Amino acid sequence: MPLHYTDCSFAYRPGTPVLDGLTMELPRGCTVLLGPNGAGKSTLLSLGASSLAPFSGHVTLGRLDSVRRRDRRAYRQKVGWLPQVVHAVPALTVREQAAYVGWLKGLSKRDAWDRSAGALARVRLTELGRRMSHELSGGQLRRLGIAQTLVHRAELVLLDEPTAGLDPVQRGVFRELLAELSTSVQFVVSTHQTEDLGEVYDTVVVVDHGRPVFQGTASAFLATAPAGTPRERCAESAYRGLVRGEV
Repeated sequence: MPLHYTDCSFAYRPGTPVLDGLTMELPRGCTVLLGPNGAGKSTLLSLGASSLAPFSGHVTLGRLDSVRRRDRRAYRQKVGWLPQVVHAVPALTVREQAAYVGWLKGLSKRDAWDRSAGALARVRLTELGRRMSHELSGGQLRRLGIAQTLVHRAELVLLDEPTAGLDPVQRGVFRELLAELSTSVQFVVSTHQTEDLGEVYDTVVVVDHGRPVFQGTASAFLATAPAGTPRERCAESAYRGLVRGEV
């Protein structure tokens, strides 16, 4: 179901709003958030995950309002959240860490353990389930992070810069995994990577200074590139045309 931001405002410092009266809907399917550093992408995702609460306004998923206390538990069970940095939990195996996050989301210990096997299978980590989580590579740790968002069977998963620091091969594995999982789970992904947008994402949202400057299909986004732009440069050119203030 769509994620709605209605008249949302938020600031980390008084007098310097990151978001000011933002109203936006992130539709079903797989959505990518693009924008320069400081544009508000991470704040949007943190609000969507209820990790942060808006100073004013509402963030809703269906009838559930993240700001409303009686809805918060059910809201968080429907939303998975992968921040920029995925930490290995000391002394836990890969499967134990996935199960632990499920327990934190409100599952019983038995249900969390049982569901952790399926979550690891979906991200192709079954064979590493008994390995200590701190022994994973960067790409494997990101996949564990995604598994953690799936243990409680989230309907919406928010990923903040999930490919940062990954090499081209690891990024390719991630894109394949995202395309596979997006048939059953709604994703919103913040990234600086513009390649293969049309092959992975249904919707592109470009954010600048806390406001969307573009929202539409991937094909509509690529069509904003100047005529004659080589195909492999269309996404980059379209992005730069929309965010002219980026250095």
